[in-house]
Amino acid sequence: MLRDKNLIPLSHQHQRALALCVQIERSLDAGKADLSTWQPEIELHYSQEIKLHFAAEEQVLFPAANRFPELAPLVKELLQEHASLRESFEQAAGRKMGRPELVQFAKLLSSHIRKEERQLFEGMQKLMPAEDMAEAGKRLEQSLRGASHACALPQGGKAKTP
Repeated sequence: MLRDKNLIPLSHQHQRALALCVQIERSLDAGKADLSTWQPEIELHYSQEIKLHFAAEEQVLFPAANRFPELAPLVKELLQEHASLRESFEQAAGRKMGRPELVQFAKLLSSHIRKEERQLFEGMQKLMPAEDMAEAGKRLEQSLRGASHACALPQGGKAKTP
């Protein structure tokens, strides 16, 4: 199903977060996961984009989806995942993330994004009237204004900053 234009900004942010997950997983698979590089990168990504992304979902998208009984259990699950992911972001910010936590973080963030895209967004597009989706889109746009729309992934073992 094509993505509704009102959800595209969130989908673009999802793509950038998935890119982060892929880079982490590749560095782990290659045995080159430098925690001193990845933890600041994860913290940066959170502060520049994901923090606002979570807030927009929690203040706009999840309440809209929660109106549909079919989506309410999924919304509850996604909120729990946000809480777990925030703990991971705090670990990264405190430089307390070990290799197992980095592995778990990349897996959880990746599966969370796919769940939102494949289940939540698809369900909302099927259930929500177009005018309600348009209103949610306007509110999402306002909520996401402060996001940097940038993802600086470490290159060659060194973090790049925008």
